[in-house]
Amino acid sequence: MLGRPFTLASLAASAAALTVPAVAQDISAPCRLCDSANRSDDSKPAAAIQLDVEARLDFDRLILGGPGEGSAELGPNGERQVRGSVSAIGARAIAGQVMIRGEPGRYVRISLPDHIQMAGLSGGTLRLDSIWSDAGAAPRLGSDGTLSFRFGGAIRIAGDVDGDYRGDVAIDVDYL
Repeated sequence: MLGRPFTLASLAASAAALTVPAVAQDISAPCRLCDSANRSDDSKPAAAIQLDVEARLDFDRLILGGPGEGSAELGPNGERQVRGSVSAIGARAIAGQVMIRGEPGRYVRISLPDHIQMAGLSGGTLRLDSIWSDAGAAPRLGSDGTLSFRFGGAIRIAGDVDGDYRGDVAIDVDYL
């Protein structure tokens, strides 16, 4: 039986940076240790966090081998897995990639949504059930103030879902 193609357009990564504003330091203060108002200045970042989406998560096309439920997973490293009625993921599928820029050496918290509701051009909806990244448990900006990470996800399919689907992945990053 020939499979019928099912197209998933790219999922745009909408990057939102949550930052702590830099605080100006008063160089006329006689002793920073004595002045409790200035003691927390060391924990304030000097640079705001910036995010650049370098690649969008894109499942390309999913090939359905028949009716019924199925799933497709595209990992941060590009690894692909299909189950059930999904027989293949298109060759041009690509994991999302984001570059974070900020204060060198700072730890950051990266928050990805649990799921994404995607809208089809013909009015249907699909759900990206899970999203995960390769950022690790305690991501930290390098000595150059950058950190690049990739993310992937899993889609569960049931019923007739032919069409193009798009959605936004809201990524929140803040300093720890």
